[in-house]
Amino acid sequence: MGLLARLRKEWFIVGIVLVILSAKLQPSFGVKGGPLRPEVTIAYIAVSIIFFNSGLSLKTEELTSALLHVRLHLFVQSFTLIFFPLAVWLLLQLLQLSSIDQWLLRGLQTVSCMPPPVSSAVILTKAVGGNEAAAIFNSAFGSFLLGSSSSVPFSSIFSQLFMTVVVPLILGQVCRGFLRDFLERRKPPFGAISSAVLLMIIYTTFCDTFSNPNIELDAVSLLLVVFIIFSIQISFMLLTFSMSTRSRSGFSPADTVAIMFCSTHKSLTLGIPMLKIVFEGYEHLSLISVPLLIYHPAQILLGSVLVPTIRNWMTSQQKVRRSLQPGVP
Repeated sequence: MGLLARLRKEWFIVGIVLVILSAKLQPSFGVKGGPLRPEVTIAYIAVSIIFFNSGLSLKTEELTSALLHVRLHLFVQSFTLIFFPLAVWLLLQLLQLSSIDQWLLRGLQTVSCMPPPVSSAVILTKAVGGNEAAAIFNSAFGSFLLGSSSSVPFSSIFSQLFMTVVVPLILGQVCRGFLRDFLERRKPPFGAISSAVLLMIIYTTFCDTFSNPNIELDAVSLLLVVFIIFSIQISFMLLTFSMSTRSRSGFSPADTVAIMFCSTHKSLTLGIPMLKIVFEGYEHLSLISVPLLIYHPAQILLGSVLVPTIRNWMTSQQKVRRSLQPGVP
């Protein structure tokens, strides 16, 4: 395979490198309040595009089936809101014996209690070809569930989720009803569109990261926190993979993809407001925020890099299932 052909095939990975370099060179362009206005273009417009795209590409039967997949929903919500915080709490009991700043450790504990993000888990699941409908439900439901029981204004969470998730998804389904024949005949590149939106999210996320003064810790503490965060993410992705691929789990390969991303990703959009409310007045709020500010770009970067590998695994497993049981998706 020639170099150009290879680059075309791996355009998404190349794009990740380019947007991170661009964010490093000129973070002020994509930072909140900057010319790109990500607080509007990303938080509302980009997320709405993601879910309109999903509504347009998903069959209504797939959405209905995902809504009724109770076992998958229980697995994801139990893992992300119960097991994840408990496991991190146990880890932190050991880390308290280390030289890591205690406020950073408290920040790690806070990260573990966050719900899944509304956008990145859905985009990555779609990029792989996994159960996108299940990812949509669990991402939105997790944010709604934890947000409604937290100190963050309930009306604000509900209205944002409604306008950026529910309305675009319904509009996409309505449009699909009129365009079904065209969509099935032409097969628009829905996955590529979502991946391009994800590159925008990665760019603005790293603009915030590179321009944030809170990240300026001593090198040892920063490296330790980054190492711990990546270790947690990789370990939990492997754990959810192992649990959801057991013969008696009842999950398909596409379900496993949604489970891996939704169970291990954490929301920055809901997390930052929660931190500011829960730790209001704390002089160490900036330190507490650091793990979440690192976790968010780390999860997007790790997930994006793993997309080709996970896609190859899922495709091979689906071929095996079809050969053993004709008619099984």
